Amino acid sequence: MMLSVHHCNSSGSVPLQPLSNQSQREDEVAMTSLTHQGSNITLETPPASGIIVAGLSMTLGVLSNIVALIILANARKHVRRRSKATFLVFATSLVATDFAGHIIPGALVLRLYLAGGAYPQDYDSSDPLCQFLGGSMVFFGLCPLFLGCAMAAERCLGVTQPLLHASLVTTTRTKLSLSAIWLAALCVALLPCFQLGSYTYQHPGTWCFINVLEDTEQADVAFVMLFSGLGLASLAVAFVCNTISGLTLVRARVRRKTYNRRSAKSHDIEMVVQLVGIMVTSCICWSPLLIFGLITVTRSYGNSIGDDLATYRTLMIMGVRLASWNQILDPWVYILLRRAVLRKIYIITKRQADLKASTLRRWEISSFQNSEKTTVKKV
Repeated sequence: MMLSVHHCNSSGSVPLQPLSNQSQREDEVAMTSLTHQGSNITLETPPASGIIVAGLSMTLGVLSNIVALIILANARKHVRRRSKATFLVFATSLVATDFAGHIIPGALVLRLYLAGGAYPQDYDSSDPLCQFLGGSMVFFGLCPLFLGCAMAAERCLGVTQPLLHASLVTTTRTKLSLSAIWLAALCVALLPCFQLGSYTYQHPGTWCFINVLEDTEQADVAFVMLFSGLGLASLAVAFVCNTISGLTLVRARVRRKTYNRRSAKSHDIEMVVQLVGIMVTSCICWSPLLIFGLITVTRSYGNSIGDDLATYRTLMIMGVRLASWNQILDPWVYILLRRAVLRKIYIITKRQADLKASTLRRWEISSFQNSEKTTVKKV
């Protein structure tokens, strides 16, 4: 456009009338505005390295979840205790949800990267791709948090009230609970379809999420508060339940109960350790995005962001990138915190400690013998 304007002005075939000062100022303002918009569009273009990082992250997540699913499938074949079977059903559902949550949104983000991202002037548009990507991020974000909370509550009941757990928790009820969790997350993700919130493109135009930055309305604020409130509440409930389970197991270990529940304790300890790992991972990965979203939408609705728009965009990008790592780390929490792996680590650590102790003992004995010989020679 600038080249065409320049070409018309430089043409000598038609005599041009002299411009007034007012028209010259208007042309200068228009040219400055066009130049500023063009620079913004150039800056909004996603970097080429982004697609490499997104591809590597997606590949790592897929491989991690596949390995975890294979291990869970083998574990379910040899399980005998019903409480362990219930835990494995929840764990399999969690890993499968993380797997789908890594594939579906990841493929859409890669597509946007390859297309160069959305233009800044299209950020407020709500095309089907953006709606589906935003809904997927909300759905696959809430599901792991809900599942982690349900797993922690189930283990807390199993550790503190084993008889009540045996009568209440069955395979059918476990599957119904999973269906209710997925349905609840789906209902929250579909709220923008009923004009309760909205999904928009986010900087730099390669992902979609709840509208938290520009032109926010009361529905957007309510939607973000619901999403973040449910996520933070799930983390809080999981923290309380895991704390109660851990303290109960420690107390039982200290009291040294003599009746035959030794194998049950080992299974319970393994499951609680895995749940604590999942909870810590979820807190580290999801808390920043949930908290940043609340702060950003509140300040945006109150028109108090001002010149800090770039800072809030950066915070949201950091939050969503950190949240995507939850789907990569969850499988490894289960893989590395199994009894077989922990036992091997314990054996290796004990062997190294024994080796150091024996080496130290030999060194002390040899030093003592050398000192005795020196003393005898002096006498």
